[in-house]
Amino acid sequence: MNKAIVGLQWGDEGKGKIIDWLSSSSDYIVRFQGGNNAGHTVIYKGEKLIFHLVPSGILHKGKVCLIGNGVVVDPRVLVEEIRVLKSRGIDVNPRNLRISSLCHLIMPYHRNLDALREKYRLRKIGTTKKGIGPCYVDKYSRSGIRISDLIHPQIFKIRLQENLKEKNSLFRNTYHYPPFSFKKIYREYLEYADFIRPYIADVEEILQKATKQKKNILFEGAQGVFLDVDFGTYPYVTSSNTIAPALATGTGFSLRKVNKIMGVAKAYTTRVGEGPFPTELKGRKGDFFRRKGDEFGATTGRPRRCGWLDLVLLKRAAMLSDIDELIITKMDVLDELSEIKVCVGYKRGGRIINSFPTSLDKIQPVYDTLAGWKTSISQIKKYKNFPPAAKAYIKTIEKFVGVKVSYISVGKMRENIVKKAV
Repeated sequence: MNKAIVGLQWGDEGKGKIIDWLSSSSDYIVRFQGGNNAGHTVIYKGEKLIFHLVPSGILHKGKVCLIGNGVVVDPRVLVEEIRVLKSRGIDVNPRNLRISSLCHLIMPYHRNLDALREKYRLRKIGTTKKGIGPCYVDKYSRSGIRISDLIHPQIFKIRLQENLKEKNSLFRNTYHYPPFSFKKIYREYLEYADFIRPYIADVEEILQKATKQKKNILFEGAQGVFLDVDFGTYPYVTSSNTIAPALATGTGFSLRKVNKIMGVAKAYTTRVGEGPFPTELKGRKGDFFRRKGDEFGATTGRPRRCGWLDLVLLKRAAMLSDIDELIITKMDVLDELSEIKVCVGYKRGGRIINSFPTSLDKIQPVYDTLAGWKTSISQIKKYKNFPPAAKAYIKTIEKFVGVKVSYISVGKMRENIVKKAV
């Protein structure tokens, strides 16, 4: 069976743990968009591992991890990530990690452009400054450099010269920033090419063969639906499409061959960076979620903004990715609360909004209040043993969103996942 996992909020929904858990029953694990601006956190042998580019399925023996063409790759980050994983005793080799030759490369000037553009914006977006956006811009302006270019020194030389001619003029004349050295980048990136070359493959062909052999494929998305460049809270979004259909263009794999699309959402809501957040909680209540849920960005370390579960947002996300099943994470974070609010509608200027707004600016949430369960659920193994109030919370989500919950995460470890019959 082929499955896809996507986040249904603003990222950081706990996808890393779910992907790691589902990887045990998958043969191939495929990343299809984004770059190292995303981070999947997994607890492995009591240690926290953060994955930025390599799929977390690499922790399972006998699995093949693929990085699809829709991912933009910073070779410096990729090389370092592979080295760190190996230093932790994790087997990473060209047999279990393959990278599409069609991936676009993040260059040093992309990172600087990202930071400079953010610096001069009147409205800060909250970019990670990893160079993701400028890399995608070059991709779509047909001036990008791909891995397939990197492994051919003469082609790479010409592409880099062309780019530096344009970029250095921009740095000098617009940003008054020192130009980049061709020789320095050329030499550095050819070293990366030597390291990466054994991992490069025709990922698209690998996936087609895997399908014919009836292998199980798991597609993993980064970020969340409301960071999608088209459907998210623009302009406070990432630079790629994060919805499930993006896996087709990000891997060359037909969406018709995906049997199940699973959406991951926290039992509350968080986001990192700028942008509207209707259910955000300030002060002590927000601090409670941040402390209890350890809400700090896997990539940046920034404290996450926290708030109540937004069911209006969740329903929209489930529609955009055509979700078959919901997975709710961090349910245990709510254990101590006597009352729990969920957003069931929006108001603007005191008037109820009947359709999903094109902008969440100046939106006020309409809440329902549910009873808390005031007991720890982290050691519960079966859904039938959940407190009645916890079951009521899950049923409220299912009824509003119109999608059944299949699994609930109640703790940090792999084994803290409770199956619920769909």
